Amino acid sequence: MPELVFFSGTMDCGKSTLALQIEHNRSARGLAGVIFTRDDRAGEGKLSSRLGLVTDAVEVEDEQDLYAYLVDHLSQGGRADYVIADEAQFLAPVQIDQLARVVDDLSLDVYAFGITTDFRSKLFPGSQRLVELADRVEVLQVEALCWCGARATHNARTIGGEMVVEGAQVVVGDVNQSEAIGYEVLCRRHHRRRMTSATARAAALSPDVLPMTSA
Repeated sequence: MPELVFFSGTMDCGKSTLALQIEHNRSARGLAGVIFTRDDRAGEGKLSSRLGLVTDAVEVEDEQDLYAYLVDHLSQGGRADYVIADEAQFLAPVQIDQLARVVDDLSLDVYAFGITTDFRSKLFPGSQRLVELADRVEVLQVEALCWCGARATHNARTIGGEMVVEGAQVVVGDVNQSEAIGYEVLCRRHHRRRMTSATARAAALSPDVLPMTSA
């Protein structure tokens, strides 16, 4: 039976790499898929991983009907044996409903990849809808690590290396950028303390302050 599968995890846990691996394995066996993406780091219409792998994809627009796109694609003689949706957290809930309809009405497997929560530890609407509708939710087993070495469970947005907790939910950036908007994965403890790798280094370099006592 076809399924809607949501592969979730923090940044740096290999979601896009797995999406590319699924695409490679199926295309090598003569299958053809349709790849959707949104706001990929490599630019419009690309699915890329941090390992440097990249392939072409369909850039999803705000009001685009993904079910209608696939029906039109098939009606014009195109093939679609499966669907991959990367950066699925950026999709609107109604677009997740459309992907579920692709599974139910077109009998295609849909593999969605995305992070579950934003930099404020709040659910992305697209991810929330996937959790509600998916036949399976798979948490990726490649563990991203906080700068302290603990398992990273939270995504942090940084500006100049310092964590911020206010701003628009979606701002495209990249990890380990210190001079602009960037992102970093943290354990819960350091996310609560707003302590990034940059601020931790700064604290470590600060000289100890000796207590002042009166003679």
